[in-house]
Amino acid sequence: MSSSNFDLAPKGLKELFLKHAGKSGKKDSMNKGELKALLHELFPGLLENAKDPEALDKLMRALDHNNDCEVDFDEFVVLITAVVNASGSR
Repeated sequence: MSSSNFDLAPKGLKELFLKHAGKSGKKDSMNKGELKALLHELFPGLLENAKDPEALDKLMRALDHNNDCEVDFDEFVVLITAVVNASGSR
């Protein structure tokens, strides 16, 4: 699955989120490792090729609005919205 063919409909986003959430923690949120796995699936090489080695930590802090060290679905939607806006998709 690449970023160009994931489902942006609410149901598709929720399914994508739930596929990665809860594998090693809370079932309705993603920890940093789960977020990394999702990003690797959607955007292969993104984090590996990042110029900033702290990119994932910075992204996690930016998304984690309630400071629980997890990304819930609402916080995940913020990420997808930013990616879609930045890419000019839809």
